[in-house]
Amino acid sequence: MARKGRSPFIKPNFKKISQMEDESFQEEDIREVIVEHKSGFNIVEVLIIIVVSIAFGVAVGNALSIFRQEYQGEEVSDSLQELIAVYNNILDSYYEDLDEQELADAAINGMMSSLDDYSMYMDEENATTFNETVDGSYQGVGVTITVNDDNQFLILDVSADSPAEKAGIRSNDILTKIDGDALDGKSLDDVTSLVRDSGKEKITFTLLRDGEELEKEVSLGTVDLVSVLSDVYPLNNGNAGYIYINSFAANTYKQFKKELKKLEKDNINSLIIDVRSNPGGHLGQTKKILELFMDKGSTLYQVQFKDDITNIKDKTKASRSYPVVVLMNSSSASASEILAASFQDSYEDATLIGEKTYGKGTVQTAYSLSDGSSIKYTTEKWLTPKGKWIDGVGVTPDKNILLTDEYLSNPIPENDFQLQSALDYLESKKNTSEN
Repeated sequence: MARKGRSPFIKPNFKKISQMEDESFQEEDIREVIVEHKSGFNIVEVLIIIVVSIAFGVAVGNALSIFRQEYQGEEVSDSLQELIAVYNNILDSYYEDLDEQELADAAINGMMSSLDDYSMYMDEENATTFNETVDGSYQGVGVTITVNDDNQFLILDVSADSPAEKAGIRSNDILTKIDGDALDGKSLDDVTSLVRDSGKEKITFTLLRDGEELEKEVSLGTVDLVSVLSDVYPLNNGNAGYIYINSFAANTYKQFKKELKKLEKDNINSLIIDVRSNPGGHLGQTKKILELFMDKGSTLYQVQFKDDITNIKDKTKASRSYPVVVLMNSSSASASEILAASFQDSYEDATLIGEKTYGKGTVQTAYSLSDGSSIKYTTEKWLTPKGKWIDGVGVTPDKNILLTDEYLSNPIPENDFQLQSALDYLESKKNTSEN
């Protein structure tokens, strides 16, 4: 029997004003597992950090400095000295004037491209989008805007507790002016720039609502991105909780714990955790979520740096024992795979339903640079609690269930065969245990 609900597997529209639907961006997102996010390095310092890290395989604790005349600091390898010499010679001898920043950018980008597919250099614009995604928040007003059939800027969604909501802006309002500037002929990017690059603390939106023109003054502020949704599905002998995790941002654990407590107040006796099409995110957030369920002392996952393997164990007292189903698909990657594998290996009553996952078994570290750009590069492998490396292989579900064409054309809970299979399994499991 198909059960209705509020939270089918549809990737929720968590995008802000500057992010409309972009499939290529979603594919890039699959590459993310972040275990560290540092800031304050400049471009040239990062050249040193990368080369020293690769050459010696050790963590660099302090920012290093480089001067065009000579390197001052600890002794470094011949390869690094050669890099410095080439950099200086190009600046001194190239037949045209060069921008030192652009040359350093190119050097970093070149080094990143020589590493694995998940290591990369991001310019300021891409770094901003990346940081907002993994941080789970951004500076703005908290609205999602599209262009309707009449070429008007339609407000699709207003984030809860956002500056826009507090200012009285509503979904389906038509945005016509920003600070008195008419938006006729402008693009979504133009609208984004008027908001984000204004340098103002407050912005006036002119809106059309039911044919009436309104003005709303909005204060720019921090807007939290929602990465967790929940629902309850009544079964014959109890309630099954449902939690959908869109990504593992810096605030995902807090949202997850809040929703879990709410579900448990509704007396759930089983839980579905949905990480379908979740590209990953902060490894620390995944660890905290797993600690809510696993027994103290159990292995959550393992990390490997060169030949050194460390077991990451649960050190908390919190645990659960009710049945858990993890829903996953071929776009569940990175931290999502860690969560699924941990439940499969370390939780006594867990079942994985869906499709084999993406297969990303490496961990990246991200650094924010002082000029606004960023780098990230692979620093570790991660292994399942039982020591398996799933890179290029993926996590195999206990029950291989595919979505039907009916769901793809009409994505509602009743047509979500993976979700319905999870609910049927939990119901039959409880009925069997009671007989």
